[in-house]
Amino acid sequence: MNKIGNYLFLAEPFHCDFTHHLFVGHLGNHLLNAADYHSTERGFGMNYLNTIHKTWVLSRLAVEMTAMPEQYQHFHVETWVEGAVRYFTKRNFRISDGNGHIFGYGRSVWAMIDTESRQPQDILAIHNGAINDWVETGYDCPISDSSRVKMSGNEQQVRSIDTYYSDVDVNGHINSIKYIEHVLDLFPIQMYSSHILLRFDIAYVAESHGGDRLLFFREDEAGRPDGLQSFKIKIVKENDTEKAEVCRCNLIFKEK
Repeated sequence: MNKIGNYLFLAEPFHCDFTHHLFVGHLGNHLLNAADYHSTERGFGMNYLNTIHKTWVLSRLAVEMTAMPEQYQHFHVETWVEGAVRYFTKRNFRISDGNGHIFGYGRSVWAMIDTESRQPQDILAIHNGAINDWVETGYDCPISDSSRVKMSGNEQQVRSIDTYYSDVDVNGHINSIKYIEHVLDLFPIQMYSSHILLRFDIAYVAESHGGDRLLFFREDEAGRPDGLQSFKIKIVKENDTEKAEVCRCNLIFKEK
């Protein structure tokens, strides 16, 4: 079996926005599905891990796109493991139309946790470190690694939302992509008429769960010499017992 998985998807019409291009959130779901298909086919996917009370959780994700697939367009997601250490593994993505045109790339970091204790687990203990048999370091992914997203401390709260059934995924916490969708909703529709989301970084710090309230804090980066618009977002969860940061994001928009 090839170290690189290649999976075909379709930009279904009701997965597309008002510009007739794939929603960023749905692209994120396709990337996560491709990661699951790839790991399952090679013996370290969630369907096996769940039998031993473990699962994969996304720690960081960075996606750079020069364009998005259009309505009814087929596209390919290639994915491969770039490296694995005890508690984290790096997985890359390439999104293309299958005819040589590349829409963009993604980089991600994953952790394995115990589904009961929610504590990190030793990835290399699964099948005696067999994940290393699938590491591919020679395939190009020409974007920078996902970042921790540093903020100045001057960010301002711009929204708060409650979480419900549709926010919670198979791991029992707020879905990784739901955070991204909520963040994209912080910007007006006109932004997506005039700009392309060139890059999106998200770094997860802690889990949140259904019923938590999410507080969104935004910091605008002004005066970039390259003419791009950059925004940093911090999400904090709030419930009856605690208030804690759950993730940070960085968005870079380019004028069309």
